Amino acid sequence: MKVLFKAIAIVFGVLFLISAALQYNDPDSFIWILIWSLAGLISLGFAINKTPFFVLLVSGIAALIGFFYSYPEKFEGFEIGKGNIKNVEEGREAYGLLIIAIVLLILGARAWRMKKSKV
Repeated sequence: MKVLFKAIAIVFGVLFLISAALQYNDPDSFIWILIWSLAGLISLGFAINKTPFFVLLVSGIAALIGFFYSYPEKFEGFEIGKGNIKNVEEGREAYGLLIIAIVLLILGARAWRMKKSKV
């Protein structure tokens, strides 16, 4: 089980860093590069046992709050040309934050469980 969570952390850490690199042409690229990079580094830190439970918890909750804050008024999907570009962009950003939140909270739950079993 330990190997499974380590693999999940590595896979998502790399995917998050790739997502950060793909933000270069976004209108608000700086903030999204920062968000995706931090999520990637936090995930990779978990894989090498360097990310504390508290960091995973706070980051996951922050991403979840960000999801609700940035969710568009009217969700019109993810595909450009299928709705108002602003709503599509906000939907993509919101669901990106939801993915980050889910991954970090799952890793946080695992870190908490590992910490609890060592005590």
